[in-house]
Amino acid sequence: MIARVTLELALRKEFDYSIPPELEDKIDVGSRVKVPFGPRQMLGIVTALIEQSTHTNLKAISKVVGKQTLVTPKVLQLARWISEYYCCPPEIALKSVLPEAVRKEKEGWKEQLFVRLLPQTGESPKLTARQQSILKILEQRPELPLQELLELAQTTADTIRRLEDKNLLTIASEISERDPYAKEKILPTQPLALNADQKKALDIILLTMDSPVATPTEGKNPNLKNTFLLHGVTGSGKTEVYLQAIAHALEQGKGAIVLVPEISLTPQTVERFKARFSSGNLKTLVAVLHSHLSAGERHDEWHKIRQGRARIVIGARSAIFAPVDPLGLIIVDEEHEHSYKQEEAPRYHARDVAVVRGQMENAVVVLGSATPSLESFYNVQRGKYGLIELPLRADDKKMPLVRVIDMRSTAKKEKGTPIFSPQLKEAITQRLEKKEQVILFLNRRGFATSMQCPLCGYVAECPNCSVSLTYHRAAQKLCCHICGHEVKAPTVCPDVKCRNPAIRYSGLGTEKIEATLIKLFPQAVIRRMDSDAMKRKDDYRVILGDFRTGKIDIIIGTQMIAKGLHFPNVTLVGIIYADLSLHMPDFRASERTFQLLTQVAGRAGRGDVEGEVFVQAFTPFHPSIQFARRHDFAGFYEEEIGFREQLNYPPITRIALLTLKGRNEEKVKFSAEHVKRELEKGLAEIKDLMLLGPAPAPLARAETFFRYQIMLRTRNMTKLGQLLSRITAALVLPDEVSLSTDVDPVNLS
Repeated sequence: MIARVTLELALRKEFDYSIPPELEDKIDVGSRVKVPFGPRQMLGIVTALIEQSTHTNLKAISKVVGKQTLVTPKVLQLARWISEYYCCPPEIALKSVLPEAVRKEKEGWKEQLFVRLLPQTGESPKLTARQQSILKILEQRPELPLQELLELAQTTADTIRRLEDKNLLTIASEISERDPYAKEKILPTQPLALNADQKKALDIILLTMDSPVATPTEGKNPNLKNTFLLHGVTGSGKTEVYLQAIAHALEQGKGAIVLVPEISLTPQTVERFKARFSSGNLKTLVAVLHSHLSAGERHDEWHKIRQGRARIVIGARSAIFAPVDPLGLIIVDEEHEHSYKQEEAPRYHARDVAVVRGQMENAVVVLGSATPSLESFYNVQRGKYGLIELPLRADDKKMPLVRVIDMRSTAKKEKGTPIFSPQLKEAITQRLEKKEQVILFLNRRGFATSMQCPLCGYVAECPNCSVSLTYHRAAQKLCCHICGHEVKAPTVCPDVKCRNPAIRYSGLGTEKIEATLIKLFPQAVIRRMDSDAMKRKDDYRVILGDFRTGKIDIIIGTQMIAKGLHFPNVTLVGIIYADLSLHMPDFRASERTFQLLTQVAGRAGRGDVEGEVFVQAFTPFHPSIQFARRHDFAGFYEEEIGFREQLNYPPITRIALLTLKGRNEEKVKFSAEHVKRELEKGLAEIKDLMLLGPAPAPLARAETFFRYQIMLRTRNMTKLGQLLSRITAALVLPDEVSLSTDVDPVNLS
């Protein structure tokens, strides 16, 4: 028997190895193996078992790594699809489906000494008072980690060893699983009563789960009968539908994957899911996978899934590769979120991978959002996905009243650019007096967006990137939010010919909002949630827990607070600069603005008190702001899709973005022109292809690299992807110039 192995090297090919007789029963597709490769020993994954090879004198596999296959055949098939569609080497795709903590040769289980009380027979030996106290502790808790027992009994290991000599207890090394939520107290919950819309939504999902290959409903693409867009307004009870659908999957003996876009959403989501499935007939472990876990926690959570002990997985985009088997349901919550797109190779979109995995494994896929992406809603309109709607909030709660404030009139009355309108300041005062809570949103961190000298015109710019540095007052430094470059904030103009002490900081970020609020409302408890303030992995959980229990009055944050959070006592939401994202050089700017405003507004009024939202904008009559004010997704979609059709932008067409980068701008530009000529020759058979560029990227220089882009647009991305892979693999570029391919990019900068 011969094994075809993919190594952890980006060589775009597989290698054949013979299987020694003693390993034949231990090797299967998906096994991790160690093989000789030149003078080295390399780790790889068995991707196929074959009878014969075209090669002779095959080297033998050295050893099998691990006790069970790590990659299931279905996930292996998914990795192959990712490699082909997203134009990346198969070995890079395979790396993405296995966390680094799991790929290591040596298993990473943590072993710990445990003390276990033994049943006593015969007469009790004579014991000291300290030894008796140790046994009393063990009578209450018959098994304890040795270290914990030492602390509880305030004793030494020698004292406990003497009790072991008397056959009263045993001390043994055992695997100690690292559970990131072990200290959380979870109170079991029961399913909630559903309203008519929720029940209808659940019935559609369950019917499909029970007959996943049933005849498609009228107007629906038979190839995607099992994919649904769940369009529910904020607060409509989508999560309860998810929970009851998962319960049905568990009853069928299958598991579920739940994707959430932000790590900040994970604690609240995990708590709800653990509470529902911590007891009863459907009791199961709920595993969590996201980037804030330690390597050990990620290792243990992943193996809980692979061993079948955790049948529900919650996590960010990489959780789509969790080895749940059999898989019955995939939920992509807030499916419109751009954080589902991976920005490094393989540049997959977790939502789209979820749909493909659902097809491969005959699992139902539910894409949930109050503000669906145009791509998903376009697929509904074409009959590719089914549509399920929740048009009303649960428990008959009203949608929040949205007021749009024209900041141009406020700016005329005040010196400089105002932060708060008088209306918003008054509303905050009233809500605080009523002991209600407030969320303020600004999608920009830091204190000021730039430092400049009014005398000579000097602007502090990043030496590595074509952006200005952001001022962070608390740390007294200027930072680049692209490459991380930092310098101490100057007290005079850095230009040696000027040295003006009256330098000026302009613009604003969340740090400045926080400082201003502390002055305006000194009695209020105020916290900031952005990537600068959230440094430790428990910060999200602690702050959101304090907010839920009323210990915090006002939270200021970036987009991490914009969606998914449910706090019934939040009655006021303020959006500081609502049109900030409208001015980005991206055809999706309007869509992102509409989604962000609608999602942030949806945090208000989820309890008994009607919510209110103040939207501050300098372009208050822009369609995306006005449609968001009315919670009118259908109206926004009709206007925006017309714009996309006129300009032939996604979702009407698909995009592949090629980016060349290097430290010598002339070489990058020359290489880009060469790539364009090769593309024009190799892609001539694609009749509707539009080739734009090369041109400097919107962010022309990043992390010391100059960047040029070529954009390709077509309706046939499958064909384009096949040709692109072949063309780019054959390209010869200067050593110092690199090329990356991004299929279906969400960020054009």
